[in-house]
Amino acid sequence: MRAKWFAVPLVAAALATGCGASTGTTTSTTGQAGTGGENGEKAPTIALFLPESKTTRYESFDRPLFEAKVKSLCPDCRLLYSNADQDAAKQQQQVEAALTQGADVLVLDAVDAAAVAPLVNQAKQKKVPVIAYDRLISGIGYDYFVSFDNVRVGEMQGQALLDALTKNGTAAKGQIVMINGATTDPSSADYKKGAHNVLDGKVKIGREFDTPDWSPDKAQQEMEQAVTALGRDQIVGVLSANDGMAGGAIAAMKRAGYDPTPPITGQDAELAAVQRILTGEQYMTIYLDIRSEAEKSAELAVAVGRGDKPAAATTVNNGTADIPAFLLDPIAVTADKVKDTIVKDGFYKAADICKGETAAACAKAGIS
Repeated sequence: MRAKWFAVPLVAAALATGCGASTGTTTSTTGQAGTGGENGEKAPTIALFLPESKTTRYESFDRPLFEAKVKSLCPDCRLLYSNADQDAAKQQQQVEAALTQGADVLVLDAVDAAAVAPLVNQAKQKKVPVIAYDRLISGIGYDYFVSFDNVRVGEMQGQALLDALTKNGTAAKGQIVMINGATTDPSSADYKKGAHNVLDGKVKIGREFDTPDWSPDKAQQEMEQAVTALGRDQIVGVLSANDGMAGGAIAAMKRAGYDPTPPITGQDAELAAVQRILTGEQYMTIYLDIRSEAEKSAELAVAVGRGDKPAAATTVNNGTADIPAFLLDPIAVTADKVKDTIVKDGFYKAADICKGETAAACAKAGIS
């Protein structure tokens, strides 16, 4: 059983809250911590930790949406925010600093989800609840996990690519390249597993990479290596685990003389990727309802900070314990679905998407 929430239009004011990239720990106080909340109970101090800023979503969506929801539910709550800039040691310092500052709840999107068990243990020793955000922390039990059905994400990407290759008549005529995410992110393994569930035995995988830090630059280098090794005419499709890396791979293919580029997948519905999908450079993306993920995590943080224990929709085993979990459903988006998903939900305004070379493609897709 999976919990389902549905996207609602983004509020511009919410997106404007704290959108700048953070290089350290930022304390955002929305009230006087400890002065009392609803019914006079103590207003908790809630600490949010995000892993990096290379991926657009974290600073532009996850952080401001989480903070806005906490403020709406608990005006007196104190918020601590940190971005680790893909540095596990830095994140350790940030978590320890937040515990020292009296954090009552940790919402943690780990840089290295396989290595943060000692930090979770520090929190447990202080009786501070931990909510794993987006990435499943392994090696220890904790309170909640909020994310998407990540294996399903990979299956959707794999199926979309297979559908495109079948339509083009190229599924059996060449090879594909798989550009997976960072090995330090357990979600990456789930995406890879899902994609292989669909693709294995149906296409030939010529090269496969695990990309450190989910870096678009490294993805570009990987794609260049694949083109050199396999030959330009042999590559008929690319499975990219997210949009940023897809952008890097597309840059490599353009430099290699591909016109048009073969079908390539993505994830996160980044603005540049949506524009590429409409103009035909990228085949699809996975649209994640980040608003629901951020807001559900904020609701849980406020609730457990006040001593409540909300019932979870399901559990996910992290290799050590069954973690109470809320899993959201991803949505596969191709050019013909942008209008009725991303635009309809207000994830981006049509005016933001339909600029420059994208304007004609928007008109063709009925987006105005």
